[in-house]
Amino acid sequence: MQFVQGLPAVRRLLAHLPTLMIFDDHDITDDWNLTADWEQTAYSHAFSRRIIGNALIGYLICQGWGNNPDAFDGQTLKLLRKWSAEPGTMQQDTLIDHVLHLHRWGYSLPTTPKLLVLDTRTRRWRSENSLRHPSGLMDWEALSELQNELLHHDAVVMVSPAPVFGVKLIEAIQKIFTWIGKPLLVDAENWMAHRGTAYAILNIFTHTKTPAHFVILSGDVHYSFVYGVTLRSASGEPHLWQITSSGIKNEFPRKLLDTLDRLSRWLYSPRSPLNWFTRRRRMKISPFKPENASKGERLLNQAGVGYVKFDTEGRPVKVMQISADRQTAFRLEE
Repeated sequence: MQFVQGLPAVRRLLAHLPTLMIFDDHDITDDWNLTADWEQTAYSHAFSRRIIGNALIGYLICQGWGNNPDAFDGQTLKLLRKWSAEPGTMQQDTLIDHVLHLHRWGYSLPTTPKLLVLDTRTRRWRSENSLRHPSGLMDWEALSELQNELLHHDAVVMVSPAPVFGVKLIEAIQKIFTWIGKPLLVDAENWMAHRGTAYAILNIFTHTKTPAHFVILSGDVHYSFVYGVTLRSASGEPHLWQITSSGIKNEFPRKLLDTLDRLSRWLYSPRSPLNWFTRRRRMKISPFKPENASKGERLLNQAGVGYVKFDTEGRPVKVMQISADRQTAFRLEE
């Protein structure tokens, strides 16, 4: 009840603030474009195709256009105006066909550090092994464009709806369900779920021209965590930071998350042989503890809003998870 009562104040606040966003699956429908089989099923039916198209049109009008007005050409605006002036099935379907083939949802801002916001939903890298296996979150062309965007920058903040570096045990469980043909049961969509995408994104991070300070901001999962990532050939401070914030409302089942958190730490400890069977061998990943965390606890199960403060060189110096009743900071040291 308190959540509902506070919504008018939230709307008033956001109406006076420039707010940039990017969609994820729940902005359209659960598991949107998760597998090639899902895509074939959804887009081959007129009704479901129109549901997805209408959602993207709504995003285009209310958010996407404001994110990057220059990304949408005259043809897009012409079709929007025609549909608005002459609403009808033919105009609507023509606009939907156009919008479904747009690949301009990601954007960047010339801030310091540079901000890159990724579209990980509409430019998928379909699995070569099976139509039911998870698609890569970005295809080869999109990843090549990403690499070009990173050149000649000392620091970058990248927004990826799903964490690039996630919880290994949870990703392993998702892989098992993929093997048995049930990836939709566990939302098996992470950057490491598709071999081609995994190798491409990790190669980008280890490239010699990758920015010296690289921060990845993510959500999607229903818990929060912070990782520092250091190249194994380097020494000193982290080269990358993965900062993941829980959703504003939903949380993970507490006992289950606590069990998975501790099991992941035991099974994938630095001395564990399981670390040899990972695509992150060239990197050392160090989780940072939330304040007041118990021994072995690395994941924070606290719905709220993430807050990050950067220094002048683009490194995070303060990370907090803010909810209605408390604020929890992460200790940014090992």
